[in-house]
Amino acid sequence: MWMPQQIPQLAERLKAMGFRGDPKAFADLTGQPMGAIVSLGGCSASFVSPDGLIVTNHHCVQGALQFNSTPQKNLMEDGFLATAREQELTAGPGSRVYVTTSVKEVTDEIAGKIDPKLGDRARYEVIEKRIKERTAACEKDGQRCRVASFFDGLKYYELAQTEIQDIRLVYAPAEGIGNFGGETDNWQWPRHTGDWSFYRAYVSPAGRSVPYAKENVPFKPKHWLKVSTEGAGPGDLVFVAGYPGRTERFATYAQTKELAEWAFPRTVRRNTELIALLDEVGKKSKETELRVATRKRGLNNALTNRKGVVEGFKKGNLLGKKEGMEKALAAWIGADLERQKRYGDILPALDAVQAEKVKTRERDTTLFDLLGNGSSLLPAAHTLYALSLERPKKDLDREPEYQERNWSRIREAQDRLQRSYDPVADRALLRYILVEASKLPAGQRIEALDRKAGFSAGMSDVDAGKKIGALLDRLYAGTKLGDKAVRLALFDKSTAEILATKDPMIELDAVLDPLWQANRERAKTREGALERLGSRYAEAVLEKSGGLTAPDANGTLRVTYGRILGVPERDGLIYSPQTTLAGVAEKATGAGEFNAPIKELDAIAAQKAGKKTPYADPKLGSVPVNFLSTVDTTGGNSGSATLNAKGELCGLLFDGTFDTVASDYLYDTEKTRSIHVDTRYMLWIMSEVDGATNLLKEIGEAPSLDVVAPGH
Repeated sequence: MWMPQQIPQLAERLKAMGFRGDPKAFADLTGQPMGAIVSLGGCSASFVSPDGLIVTNHHCVQGALQFNSTPQKNLMEDGFLATAREQELTAGPGSRVYVTTSVKEVTDEIAGKIDPKLGDRARYEVIEKRIKERTAACEKDGQRCRVASFFDGLKYYELAQTEIQDIRLVYAPAEGIGNFGGETDNWQWPRHTGDWSFYRAYVSPAGRSVPYAKENVPFKPKHWLKVSTEGAGPGDLVFVAGYPGRTERFATYAQTKELAEWAFPRTVRRNTELIALLDEVGKKSKETELRVATRKRGLNNALTNRKGVVEGFKKGNLLGKKEGMEKALAAWIGADLERQKRYGDILPALDAVQAEKVKTRERDTTLFDLLGNGSSLLPAAHTLYALSLERPKKDLDREPEYQERNWSRIREAQDRLQRSYDPVADRALLRYILVEASKLPAGQRIEALDRKAGFSAGMSDVDAGKKIGALLDRLYAGTKLGDKAVRLALFDKSTAEILATKDPMIELDAVLDPLWQANRERAKTREGALERLGSRYAEAVLEKSGGLTAPDANGTLRVTYGRILGVPERDGLIYSPQTTLAGVAEKATGAGEFNAPIKELDAIAAQKAGKKTPYADPKLGSVPVNFLSTVDTTGGNSGSATLNAKGELCGLLFDGTFDTVASDYLYDTEKTRSIHVDTRYMLWIMSEVDGATNLLKEIGEAPSLDVVAPGH
């Protein structure tokens, strides 16, 4: 997952693979094709027209579909098509598009001239202050800036992005296309999923980034991608440009071991139980089922991913390999006196930091689940209470997430929460976490919660259940935070005013907050140590490798490349790299995860009958649906543009294979594969099934002569 500015250094490798373009084009973020690549703040996307049309994955627009759905008109199932601009729907509060305009190295400004005698906590403060100051100086004229760490603090880069606030839903195929195969096929091959959708970016008539308003006009990007009708085939070189989230390939053995043996198995257990819980509450009403759908899909995706990582660590003996690599590094350091002096203390010191963190991991993760992301109302109370504590401070002294630059996002999140909040589901989720908190071992208790709920170490499940029920009764009978107007009214209030409401959710957060703050302080000391040690650790790894190396993914713009290639599944069985329409028809059952729309199946039957389409691959004799490639991707790459050798959009990255998700922690050069939806399938569905003639014209494609009328 290369930084764009590294691509020119790979010119010889790319030439050997048959690339005849200019590698320097990838380093120019304001040129073609990189100027067309955008982030959605969790997914990747790209402009495909001069009128701000954006293509991304179907699963990346689920929030917008949910926001605009009702039990009577469920866009998550039926899909959506705006045949005119005025029909396009707001994606909802908090939706953003980010266009990266510059990347500048600022290592000296952030990490230079720091007194080596400073303690870890003081070191953290110096770096955080410098990052805040740098970010504030960068952010003007609608820019959103970030200073990101690369190679564990060895390098720092400042990224400037144009932030667009008015995002509208234009087109999403029906669930039976966009999520065909569902969780059964998730992270699997072969796939037949039409994982694409379209947004449009809007700005004020003066061209400024502003929130949704009727008078806003489509954003005019300087660059957009041509959508390929030729695609790419087996053996062809492809590039993927997007915003991968996070990899941990520079993690130590001890850090990786905790993930493999504790954190990920815990996620597998919890997500399995939480999905079952949401399935159960969803049966009670269609409204509840709709409101929990996006959360459940996220839990399912993470569950399958973590299962794959745990299994990959076991099957591939990845922990053993990681331990071997670390021992080799230690031996390399020990073989030279100068290296011993520079790096000899690093591994023991990093292990000590990790060991300290492990001591309270059960308590700390449970507290985070309570206040951070487990349910909806208690985290909302936590956000509003924390903001009231931070607001009186000078902006540079506030915690980064509560600086003024983020206030609009906080408000929008409280607004958007209303579309996913369900009191029955919320109570069930909070109860689940409280049960876990009641079972914490002695020495890792959340003492303030014990006092509030009447918990004690070793108490019986029956007694704990009664106390949890009583606490939940008090919380949900007394809270008013389920009302959006109440939450938004508290946004500007002081701590005293918020406490004066005597809302039980806020009162619970207030008694838990001292431990949250203490954990934050410990984390700052730990981060200071990891920055000091991690940068030297990365330096040692890079020096030992002696070659050009990509930094771990960190949510910044990256480019990866590879070939369209199948993969050996097991002895005697090799998966081909492409799937076709025939596979859709074979899998279609008419129900559940394989409920392909009848009009699609009719169109496939017509194709089999010999009807010609410009989107068929002559070698396949059919329209290609999905393809495999050897590109290196991870979460956050969803929706990334897949470019052929001409620099045209030939696909969208949407998944990886189950066998190789552990590559986020130790890269597998042989088996790693990513899964893409072919643009020819997208164009064929738009033409032959959904009748998206307006969009076909906009992206430069003439529609079929006998388009099926749109059914959305």
